[in-house]
Amino acid sequence: MKYLPIKQQLFVKNRERFCKLLKPNSIAIFNSNDEMPRNGDQNFLYRQNSDMFYLSGIDQEQSILVIYPDCVRKEYREILFLRETNEHIAVWEGHKYTKAEATEASGVKNIIWLDSFDSVMKDLMSNAEHVYLNMNENIRLATTVPYRDVRFANEWKSKYPFHKYERAAPLVTKLRTVKSAEEVELIQEACNITGKAFDKVMRFVKPGVMEYEVEAEIIHEFIRNRANGHSYNPIIASGASACILHYVENNKPCKNGDLILLDFGAEYANYAGDLSRTIPANGKFTKRQKDVYNATLRVMKFATSKLVVGTTIDAYHAEVCKKMEQELIGLGLFTIEDVKKQAPNAPLFMKYYPHGTSHFMGLDVHDVGCKQELLQDGMVFSCEPGIYIPEEGIGIRIENDILITKNGPVDLMKHIPLEVEEIEAIMAKGK
Repeated sequence: MKYLPIKQQLFVKNRERFCKLLKPNSIAIFNSNDEMPRNGDQNFLYRQNSDMFYLSGIDQEQSILVIYPDCVRKEYREILFLRETNEHIAVWEGHKYTKAEATEASGVKNIIWLDSFDSVMKDLMSNAEHVYLNMNENIRLATTVPYRDVRFANEWKSKYPFHKYERAAPLVTKLRTVKSAEEVELIQEACNITGKAFDKVMRFVKPGVMEYEVEAEIIHEFIRNRANGHSYNPIIASGASACILHYVENNKPCKNGDLILLDFGAEYANYAGDLSRTIPANGKFTKRQKDVYNATLRVMKFATSKLVVGTTIDAYHAEVCKKMEQELIGLGLFTIEDVKKQAPNAPLFMKYYPHGTSHFMGLDVHDVGCKQELLQDGMVFSCEPGIYIPEEGIGIRIENDILITKNGPVDLMKHIPLEVEEIEAIMAKGK
C-alpha cells in the first residue's frame, strides 16, 4: 500500500458497532475481493472489498474476516484468516502480512492461516444459529459476474443448509453511510490530493495538448502523493465531448476556444475524492462560456446550502432542479412560457441537466446509501450540477465533496479554485 498506516482503532470501533446490530448467537463472514483476471496470465490491480476493509483494515487478497460475538471461546469471537506466505510467494509476489502485522493493522488478535478455514469454521458453525453473509447490494451495481461473495454464499448454504441466513449488507451500509472523524480525515486527504492534481492541470493545459496528456498529469500527481490511483475512470472531455456524461476515451486534442470538462478523483487509503471542474483550453472563458459557467456555479452554491441534516437526496434534488430551471431560462435556452407548456413527466431542464445532483461518498465513489433516507451528521456527498448544450459544444460540470454536519454543510474542497477569475489567473501564471 502506498498510503500511510491507519490506526487500528478505526476498524476496532467499526467491528464493535457492527456487533451491536447482530442477532443473538450470530456469526458473520466477510470475504476479500477476487483477484480479477485481465487477460492472458495477468490480473487487474487488486482492490480490497470495501466492507472487508471497513471492518478489518486488511488490504490483501485471499483474506476472510469472521465475527462471532457470542462464541463461548473468547479467542474465536474475531478471527482473520490470511494466506500464509512462503519463499516462492515472497520471491514472485512480495511481502504478505505476518500474523503480527495483521493484528497491528486490524486489532484482531486471532490470526489463522487460510488453509485451516474449513476445519475451524466447522466447529464454530455447529454452535451458531444465525449466519450473516455479505453481498454487494449497492443500488448502482449491474453485473453478470459471479463474484466471490456470490460463490461463497451458494457454497456455504449448500454446506450448511439448516442455519438461519441473514444479510450483512444492510447492517454495514447503515454504518458506512455515517463517517467517523477518522474516515473524514482520510476522505479529506483524498480531496487534498485531488486538489493538487487540479492545480497542476491548470498550469499545464494550453491549446493543442491531448486529453490523455492531461490525464497523465493527474495520475502523476496522485501517485507522488501516496494515492492508490483514481477512485474512478477519469473524464477529460474537451469541446463537444463534454456533453457525453461518462466520456472516458480521453484521446482528442484540446483546441483553442474549447472548454475542457475534468471529472476525476484520487483514492487514498481506499477512500474516494470526486472533483469536477471546467476550464478553457486557452486560459480565458468567452462571454457565453463564462455565463454558462457562472449559472452552473450559482446552482452548485445553492445546492451545497441545501445539503443539511433532515432532508433527503430526492427532496433536495427537486429543489435544485427548480433553481436549475431558472438559470436555464436566464441563459435563453427556453422560456417561462415553454415551461408552462412542458409535459409533467418530461421537464425541459432535463435536456440540459440530465443527471442527479449528489451521490453518497466514502470507500466507494458511488458509496452505499438510500436516497430516501434522512441526511445525518457525518454523511458525505458529492455536489455536482452541470449544464450541457450540445448544439453550442458547451458542457460544464462543477463538483465538490460535502460533509453534512449538525451546524450545516462543510465543503471538503473549499480550498480548490472555483471562480472564473481564480481559474483564469492561475492558468495565466502557468503559461
